[in-house]
Amino acid sequence: MSRIALLLPSLLLAIATGPAWAQDTTVLQVENVRFDYAQVLRVSPVYQTLTATRMEEQCDQSPRPRSEDDSRLSRVVGVVREALSRDGQPLEESVANCRSVPVERQFRRPIAYDVDYVYKGGKYRSRLPEDPGNRLRIRVAITPAVAGARAPLGTTD
Repeated sequence: MSRIALLLPSLLLAIATGPAWAQDTTVLQVENVRFDYAQVLRVSPVYQTLTATRMEEQCDQSPRPRSEDDSRLSRVVGVVREALSRDGQPLEESVANCRSVPVERQFRRPIAYDVDYVYKGGKYRSRLPEDPGNRLRIRVAITPAVAGARAPLGTTD
């Protein structure tokens, strides 16, 4: 066999693969991440207002006209009479006009917290699900800016 026949497969393999430096390779930089603490300046709760409706019974009773006999003794007798009527032994029947009416109540509950904090001289604000207290643990990430690459959303060059 000739030398050319032996070198030909090696030469074709070298041409097909090409030099390693000529390949289009993208190297992804791993983000440099560390955790630190920022000083909290102010925490403001963000509230959600809820409206709840429930049915309550409302009765209209015509009040007994006050007389001069409404003394302390008569008030005490009235309290005793009411206590006995609550035990299931009504002393006298009173006619009342009762109906169910919707009653709305509003409740406020915190759903998030707007937190102002300072880190290395810069002031920042974030909305968090919980009140962080005096210190806020933050994630600090540093990645080099590559020429021609687009900046991530929310950042400026």
